[in-house]
Amino acid sequence: MSRRTMAPPERGPRLPAGPAGAGRGVGVRRTRDPVVALGNTRLPESLAARLFILAYDPARGRLTARSKLGKVLRAAVLVDLQLSGNVDDDSGRARVTTGRAPADPVALGVLEELRAVGPRRWRHWIDRRGGATVRQVRDELARAHLIKVEPHRVLGIIPADRITLRHPLVRRDVLRTAQDTLRPSRLVSRVDLRDASIVVLAATADLRTVVTKDQRTRHKDRLAQLAVRVGPVVPALKKSLQQSQYSAAG
Repeated sequence: MSRRTMAPPERGPRLPAGPAGAGRGVGVRRTRDPVVALGNTRLPESLAARLFILAYDPARGRLTARSKLGKVLRAAVLVDLQLSGNVDDDSGRARVTTGRAPADPVALGVLEELRAVGPRRWRHWIDRRGGATVRQVRDELARAHLIKVEPHRVLGIIPADRITLRHPLVRRDVLRTAQDTLRPSRLVSRVDLRDASIVVLAATADLRTVVTKDQRTRHKDRLAQLAVRVGPVVPALKKSLQQSQYSAAG
């Protein structure tokens, strides 16, 4: 009787471990992302890509929070760089370390910006090149066949891009794993920081396609505790958005 050899089970992508003490006061707990049964389609790796997908409102069939999205995605890239050990907090400033270069081209571009300029406050990097970052994240998602981008004209005059999701199940699974961090039964100290970062950044920007107004109210204390774990990017994003609001009102 012939002996059949079974292939080993496929494993999810292994996240790079951050260095000890990366992001002062930030406890980093890393887990592998689950492999989702979506054929050949996999969840996007970067936090910015995940937030871009979550900013899409399936009910309305369009991208929301466009005025805030650039700042949110820049903040997400900075959190990713910090968690991967490429950037550290140095007395309120983002300082490049000697971590392995990120595979994500958007994160790599932001890292090169930081390296060229030197340590600056986190908000400085959140306020820079938001529109360009949105386009770069969008283009990477389009290349990965996760979204479809079609040029069109608003009112037949204004050029714009129409964005649609190619795989709605991807958005569903990203949202589910992110919102799972709000369950009271899960210890804050054991929540995966990548999922927590998505929820916290979205709540900070009032991105209601991720965290509804009711959820922000009910989980106010838990969101505050998760924000402490995520680190200095969160208060910097909050100040940046507040300043934009004041400037628009004034």
